[in-house]
Amino acid sequence: MRKIIDELDEGPVLDAALIGAAQKVEHYEIAAYGTLTSMLKAMGEIQAADLMAQTLKEEKDTDELLTQLAESEVNPAALGKRPANDQTKGSRGAA
Repeated sequence: MRKIIDELDEGPVLDAALIGAAQKVEHYEIAAYGTLTSMLKAMGEIQAADLMAQTLKEEKDTDELLTQLAESEVNPAALGKRPANDQTKGSRGAA
């Protein structure tokens, strides 16, 4: 992420790039936690599998929030379009 920050000016394009980078991490974590959950279940470690499944759900929820933020505000601003939830103001980045 440091490279993205160094290469882009502050604003909605940087915000969009950072969300994309964060989602890469989330997807990696989702894959890892999903695999671990399955392995724990196969080992009969149900309590540990349940805890890992909770972590997996948190990662999926975070990914979904990032997607919503990107689609509703950041991506339109990065493309120079008005965010979907901003009917009165011009383009703006994420807060």
